Amino acid sequence: MSKELLLVVEAVANEKDVDRDVIFDAMEQALAMATKKRHGIEMDVRVELNRKTGEYLSYRRWFVLADDEALEDPLTQIDLSEAQKEHTDATVGEFIETLIPSIEFGRIAAQTARSVIMQKIREAERDKLVALFKGRIGELIFASVKRVTRDLVVVDLGEHAEGIMPRTEMIPREVYKVGDRVRAYLKEVSVDQRGHQIILSRTCPEMLIELMRLEIPEVAEQVIEIKKAVRDPGMRAKVAVKTYDSRVDPVGACVGMRGSRIQAVTNELAGERIDVIVFDDNPVQFVMNALAPAEIVSVIMDEENHVMDVAVPEDQLSLAIGRGGQNVRLAGQLTGWRLNVMAENDAAVKEQNNTAQQRQELIDALGIDEEVADLFISEGFVSLEEIAYVPVQELLDLQVFDEDVIMELRDRAKNALLARALTGGSTANLDPQILELEGMTESLAMQLFERDITTREELAEQAVDDLIDMPHMTEELAGKMIMAARKHWFE
Repeated sequence: MSKELLLVVEAVANEKDVDRDVIFDAMEQALAMATKKRHGIEMDVRVELNRKTGEYLSYRRWFVLADDEALEDPLTQIDLSEAQKEHTDATVGEFIETLIPSIEFGRIAAQTARSVIMQKIREAERDKLVALFKGRIGELIFASVKRVTRDLVVVDLGEHAEGIMPRTEMIPREVYKVGDRVRAYLKEVSVDQRGHQIILSRTCPEMLIELMRLEIPEVAEQVIEIKKAVRDPGMRAKVAVKTYDSRVDPVGACVGMRGSRIQAVTNELAGERIDVIVFDDNPVQFVMNALAPAEIVSVIMDEENHVMDVAVPEDQLSLAIGRGGQNVRLAGQLTGWRLNVMAENDAAVKEQNNTAQQRQELIDALGIDEEVADLFISEGFVSLEEIAYVPVQELLDLQVFDEDVIMELRDRAKNALLARALTGGSTANLDPQILELEGMTESLAMQLFERDITTREELAEQAVDDLIDMPHMTEELAGKMIMAARKHWFE
């Protein structure tokens, strides 16, 4: 039987194009299973098959546990002390083995071997396919539709492989029939207990980038770099491009003569409209490019919150926003900024409100009048942080205050920032009713918080003398705040 075994292994390995060791492992596993069946107990069997002669030996083995551990399965486990009676070198965590008679490779063993071998062959073929297609992740591939279900499309990839395209990876309104040829982006190869899945996509931005690389020689030759692409699949997309060759117009090269190049990409993506945009390292200019062709009147950038307020003429507001907000949404995704697009008049009102808020904050915290606050704002010093921490020379350059006054203003700004930090950066720890009092500002509320005056009742119980020593507090203002807090007593 030894020669026959070797012939079988050789024949199956050649026929199925799998490694001989895979077949030998299957043979050993099948013989071990047949041996357990012959003995009629669930013992642990290991078969060792000689790869050169075809002869094999069978061993029964036990896993060695410490003496203080309970044996869950006495047929496959043994105590250390018991194991060392026959095997003096036995150690915990290893196996001990005893040679047992080998069974003949008969009908039962052959049937078992056949099923095990087929399983091993399927696993080996699966591993080969996984390795093959993992190396092709990121490619555009052609496939033939094999089966269509409600949730996905199964496609034939060749090489005896199947891929799936989930409904979420399909362009809306596209209809597939069995036998259709489809081009898609190889997105992922996943392996789990159920097997492997080769996942294709027609909606990911990478699909658009690869199509442009295919249709536009300058992109393929890296004369033009695609910085980023975003899509509303089947509807609209935006692509940011850049070139390091001043002789090349990146937008013109991508669009092509009479739009021929970009039209080829659009046709492949079910008519998806593609906006090609020049990338700019200046984020404001990049946003303006992304919102084209809408005319931009002004852009106010909030770097801390990563937000831009974009003002456009009233008659171009719908153009800038797009149907259902599509244009501004894609522009935001492309640039990485949250964009608030508004009409020019609305932007002016918002700017006035912001300026008024900044003015009041400076007045309350620094004890300055409105004219001085406006001077600071006009020169770009719109926050307490800027006044507290910019170089002193920048404030001296305003030629309004001498150095002593500037140092005093900086100290007041730092104290106000410290008070804000102590309250978590806001008045969240204060009673909302105290914040609603007439004339109350955030700065005043923070100063009250420092004195443990956090509710309207606590403020109402104060006397003018209790508050008069607060920074920038006058007798008139203290009386006004206390009476405002007591107002509900008389209603």
